[in-house]
Amino acid sequence: MARTKEFDPEAALQSALELFWRRGYEATSMADLVEHLGIGRASIYATFGNKHELYLKAMDRYSEWRDPLLLAELSQPGPTLPAVRAVVRRFASEAASPEGRLNGCLITNTAAELAPHDPAAARRVEISWEHLETPLHSALVRARAQGELPEDRDPHALARMLLVLLQGVRIVGKASSDLARVRDAVEQALTLLD
Repeated sequence: MARTKEFDPEAALQSALELFWRRGYEATSMADLVEHLGIGRASIYATFGNKHELYLKAMDRYSEWRDPLLLAELSQPGPTLPAVRAVVRRFASEAASPEGRLNGCLITNTAAELAPHDPAAARRVEISWEHLETPLHSALVRARAQGELPEDRDPHALARMLLVLLQGVRIVGKASSDLARVRDAVEQALTLLD
């Protein structure tokens, strides 16, 4: 007869996500996970697989939580460019916040730490970036159709520029003590939407 789990797998996954987000993949050992989650190594393996598999599940959880917020912000009826600007400024504000400076963004952190040599992590980073770029692109196409964005502006190229900007904002926000860098870069980039 199989034993009943003595812990909540969803709560354990959330706890693992928070630890990985704060420390990164390499700096988090299985011993750290056992201690932080309060469950045995065998239970972690039986429920989530190895550390790498648990990390990938944590990335998926993070994306499930973050991605719908962006889509909701950018698909509101009415003028579109104010929503795009608000999203970009929100990213900058989050990057400069105490939590943003401490943890950064799990996807951006993974892009820097694991993506160059971990195909599974790199794939999840790409998917997350597509989930950022696609709604930005759609919003910019709508903005151009509504006359908010000049006809000579390429919504696809602008969406890609904003994606790259937002990833840079997350890195600089986490690492720099001069937060005016983030604010100034964002405001300068937003002039491209005028």
